[in-house]
Amino acid sequence: MMTIIRDLTRYYRLLRRHGINDSHSGNASVRDGEQVWITPTGACADSLQSWQLVRCPLDVGTCPRASADLDLHRAVYQHNAKARAVLHAHGSYAVALTMNGRDYVPADLEGELYFPRVPVIDLAYGEYFTHSPDRVGKALSEFPVAIVRGHGMYAWGEDLDQAYKWICSLELSATIRYRASLAGTLPSGDGEN
Repeated sequence: MMTIIRDLTRYYRLLRRHGINDSHSGNASVRDGEQVWITPTGACADSLQSWQLVRCPLDVGTCPRASADLDLHRAVYQHNAKARAVLHAHGSYAVALTMNGRDYVPADLEGELYFPRVPVIDLAYGEYFTHSPDRVGKALSEFPVAIVRGHGMYAWGEDLDQAYKWICSLELSATIRYRASLAGTLPSGDGEN
């Protein structure tokens, strides 16, 4: 169990260290049997300690101090039996390129190999906590990563490393698309996101 807790803290910090989250954004969880370890609400990635993580039941119930996205993480685990880790990040390029609500289509080889299309979930900001668990949970039962328009990315993995790979690969793909667009080097017919 200590390895799970240590790894969860480490991967949450990595999202911050590599500029994919700001100091207090995003969240992360790991499924441990019928329980979920999750980052606390308002966690600071720069100073988060393993003892601050919150253990919650997988199915239902309140869990003081847990991330406000706890129900979304639970929904991902319930919709996807393979999921053992969920990461949420606010990658600025992926978010910026999908503000129009259209699904993201990578322009780069690696992005296309990993995810030919990334669903973008369009939710009214005031309805986020009501509808995001079901909508994101269903999307992540079919795709490794999804984007909530104007908010951020969610990825699942069979472990934290795989979820981290999807988040980082999507953000790099979006960065490449953005820079290629500025440079005017996107292939003709490659529509903007």
